[in-house]
Amino acid sequence: MRNYSKIFCGGFIFCLGLLSLRAAPTVPAIINHNMVLQRGQPVPVWGWATAGEKVSVEFASQKKTAKADGTGRWEVRLAKLDASSAPATMTISGSETITLTNILVGEVWLCSGQSNMEKPIGTQPGQKPVPNFEQELASGDNFPQIRLFKASRVLSAEPAKDVKGAWAVCSSNSLDAMKFSAAAYFFAREITKELNVPIGLVESSWGGTRVEPWTPPVGFEAVPAVADLAKYSAGTNQLDNKMPSAIYNAMIAPLKPFAIRGALWYQGESNCIDNPDGAIYADKLEALIKGWRKVWGQGDFAFYYVQLAPYSYFSNRDKPRVPSPEALPEIWEAQTRCLRLPNTGMAVITDTVSDLKDIHPTNKQDVGKRLALLALNKTYGRKDVICTGPMFKAMKVKDGRAALSFDGVGSGLHVKDSQELNSFTVAGADGKFVPAEAQIEGETVVVSSAEVAEPKAVRFGWHELAQPNFFNEEGLPASPFRTDDPWSAKGAK
Repeated sequence: MRNYSKIFCGGFIFCLGLLSLRAAPTVPAIINHNMVLQRGQPVPVWGWATAGEKVSVEFASQKKTAKADGTGRWEVRLAKLDASSAPATMTISGSETITLTNILVGEVWLCSGQSNMEKPIGTQPGQKPVPNFEQELASGDNFPQIRLFKASRVLSAEPAKDVKGAWAVCSSNSLDAMKFSAAAYFFAREITKELNVPIGLVESSWGGTRVEPWTPPVGFEAVPAVADLAKYSAGTNQLDNKMPSAIYNAMIAPLKPFAIRGALWYQGESNCIDNPDGAIYADKLEALIKGWRKVWGQGDFAFYYVQLAPYSYFSNRDKPRVPSPEALPEIWEAQTRCLRLPNTGMAVITDTVSDLKDIHPTNKQDVGKRLALLALNKTYGRKDVICTGPMFKAMKVKDGRAALSFDGVGSGLHVKDSQELNSFTVAGADGKFVPAEAQIEGETVVVSSAEVAEPKAVRFGWHELAQPNFFNEEGLPASPFRTDDPWSAKGAK
């Protein structure tokens, strides 16, 4: 007679063994308590489980189900969500259940770059705090609807599955403890005041880094001038934070496809020094923008960036870090050129520097505000918000005078200190630039010099230390430019 009790016990133990082999569902760090989910567009939620396991996600009266693929990865997409400041719960169920709490729905922005994006409100080794930093830190207690996620620094030769980080409710303590980006926080503070919706900030930054390690291979491949860089992003034993794609793999790839409204970018100093990029920086930044948009799969999401501040890379140095005072203006020009890409915007900050020997200007309040102006106008449809200062459009020469026209005029052109316009130079056929007289006439600036009978080219702010006084009435500065830019279709007509 068969011993059914032994068979039953053996089968029970065998089943327990099978269950023990099943991996409980897990999610990446970016999907967690306190997060903000993007409103108004499909929201991916993903993670890992046992291959073939069924996983369900419940949130905001929605229930979505997926099956883990052969690698164990699963993903669902929640339908569009309305903004909500009411804390909500997400339940993720498989062989075990994950419950995530205190979740809001609003606007999510990825904030990246090098040390000026990384710079916190308070103290940081080698950097000065922002003006009134104690009061600014304290203000964080007033904005619990802002949520902060900061990715840890790490490198990878291949795209990583996850990165260390955790969402925190904005407060004076979290801003200080996380050393969270001041520029990003001041951006969010302006946006949430205007829109009255929660804001999620995802900071992934690393001081002293070039643009190349932040760029995915598909970005390089999309821009012929830098396509060769894609081959250097393959696995190597010489992994460092200069290697193309090494930071992207570790600190950006694990964040996708988390739904975002757009990205904020503050970087370029490291591409200016030692062996300055000049014009090629435009191609590298274009590769970053196109690459991020490609891997996220959200189309041409908003990409707003900060034009570098004036700084003494060359001037007043025993050992200059660049070949000439024009190395920085060439980066400014390259950054300006990227405005040709759709859904981009650039914040000009030539007026925000109090110490030209400090590569980390302390005034990050205006940086955040100007990025917010771009978002309010271009992303959120506030056409009443003027978001840029004067941007050179065209030049016409008549009777020995060069008349310059501009976009970004706003309510009118303006001299900030009520003195004469400065920082304009002009050259004739000999290409020798001399200081020029400049006057505002309606919506144009007329430039001339007694030394130049027939102007051929005008330059404005074309020096690394330039802090021009040319603005629009809204108080936004004009971007430096040269009409003799060989890469530009604009010029004398």
